[in-house]
Amino acid sequence: MSLKPSATFRYTTMRLAVFVGCFLAVLVLVRLEVLPSGFGDSNLMWVVLLALVLSAPLSFILLRKQRDAMSESLVERVDRTKQRFAENRSQEDGANDAAARSQG
Repeated sequence: MSLKPSATFRYTTMRLAVFVGCFLAVLVLVRLEVLPSGFGDSNLMWVVLLALVLSAPLSFILLRKQRDAMSESLVERVDRTKQRFAENRSQEDGANDAAARSQG
């Protein structure tokens, strides 16, 4: 078993880190009244929504290499799974053909 984290785990962790960074930055800016706060009790929701809006394009730009690595690993995994299914299907077809010949 490899101790190296998967590309998907790395990308997800880094994306979460970008969101948390944006959340903290927006929260500080709202507390300093640089950005407007929400109405009444909606302030936390405003901060979360603004952090989401900011973190999406940032992670798209900053995490391109990690996203490509994750995509490659997923494609390899899907290809291996498809190959195993095809091998299993051919084994089953061979067993069915042999059974049909022995009955006929």
